[in-house]
Amino acid sequence: MAVTESVAEDAEGSARTAHEGILRRQSARESAARTYARALPIVPVRARGLTIEGADGRRYLDCLSGAGALALGHNHPVVLEAVRRVLDSGAPLSVLDLATPVKDAFVTELFRTLPPGLADRARIQFCGPAGTDAVEAAFKLVRAATGRTGLLAFTGAYHGMTAGALAASGGAGDVRVARLPYPQDYRCPFGIGGPGGAELAARWTESLLDDPKSGVPLPAGMILEPVQGEGGVLPAPDDWLRRMRTITADRSVPLIADEIQTGVGRTGAFWAVGHSGITPDVMVLSKAIGGSLPLAVVVYRDDLDVWQPGDHAGTFRGNQLAMAAGAATLAYVRENGLAERAAALGSRMLSQLRRLQTELPCVGDVRGRGLMIGVELVDPEGESTGPGHGAPGASSSAGDHGAVPSALGPVRTPPPADPELAAAVQRECLNRGLIVELGGRHAAVVRILPPLTISDEQAAAVLDRLTDAIATAARHQQHHGRRRNQRQHRQHHGPAPHIGRQP
Repeated sequence: MAVTESVAEDAEGSARTAHEGILRRQSARESAARTYARALPIVPVRARGLTIEGADGRRYLDCLSGAGALALGHNHPVVLEAVRRVLDSGAPLSVLDLATPVKDAFVTELFRTLPPGLADRARIQFCGPAGTDAVEAAFKLVRAATGRTGLLAFTGAYHGMTAGALAASGGAGDVRVARLPYPQDYRCPFGIGGPGGAELAARWTESLLDDPKSGVPLPAGMILEPVQGEGGVLPAPDDWLRRMRTITADRSVPLIADEIQTGVGRTGAFWAVGHSGITPDVMVLSKAIGGSLPLAVVVYRDDLDVWQPGDHAGTFRGNQLAMAAGAATLAYVRENGLAERAAALGSRMLSQLRRLQTELPCVGDVRGRGLMIGVELVDPEGESTGPGHGAPGASSSAGDHGAVPSALGPVRTPPPADPELAAAVQRECLNRGLIVELGGRHAAVVRILPPLTISDEQAAAVLDRLTDAIATAARHQQHHGRRRNQRQHRQHHGPAPHIGRQP
């Protein structure tokens, strides 16, 4: 028995050493731009479904899912079989933009899922392998089709990391794109949230486009996310989306829907625009459409197809393995009703998480759609200092500091975001074998993006671990905060008296 235990300990020690060595070499060799690896110091060696096993032998529930790319989780059998069929067939793996049976099957399956108003007259352009490539292609397309150059985008947006995509994202440093307010309840830019806040956002958009002195000429297009992901998991109100569709259509401005993260059932509809029933002119798609392999396309209305041969290209736009994996994924999600499953399970998970708002003051807001869920963490004792930290909001959740009167009605000011607590929650989750991502304006939103194949039992385990992690991190922060306040008190006032003790 002792020998067996010794062998097991040696194996565990060897695995830990290998794990640490890989992480050390990564830190020494890779660029300072690496992101996920900093907060998630794990070395995945095996994965299936929701579960990842690290080089150190630890197992994790993966609620990052390749930033939403793994609709069916890791190594789903239908994806592996589709890839094996191509490999075993002897077919070429990369064919530029030549026609192949694999590509034909992928496009046929993709068009089967498109919004009805687009599917019958759609054109598709295969782009470079990343979603940002599809965004760039969409911008080029609408500029060529309209003869105009400007673009409309929204605060909090994220569209990719190439120059044009970054210019339309919320963190742009050199503004070349007109910004519009994106409606939200908790930190409403107008301080009222709900339908009223969304109405003001729509009116602002109309005014900007119709005012000849707004400084914003009629643009080539408008790009929006039906649910902002990196922006903090903010679902667009359906009525507001319909207003954006009407506003753009009435002015002949192509509407571009960025469904890179929201697509393929993630939000409870196959495409998130389906919740509002709108048909965009252009859709940019990536992530889950490749079945975990790199693939990005732009799909658009045929009358926008004014490109000349070679106006947009890319060496790796003929990735046959990605197309095979993507077609298998699209078909599996459609045939097995995984979008409907995401809607039902996501609703239950949101309901359970919202109970935390009454139990933990640090949980400011819980929001999302389908299996795209966010929990915003706040400092309930902090002072709101402006739009970034505690800008006016309209939610009546536990984190609100209260309402103040205004001409528009009650204006609520939620507490400031707490990115330090969010980072602590992410670490506590990892300690419990749960992988989550952070997002939002100040990285204070814990994001949950499990695969659509997650079981009820796994969802319960995710919620249990997350709840425990939040409670533990909040308790530690409160304890350290008290100790810090006591030290500051002693520095200014001397030692605290010994209450209840005789000298």
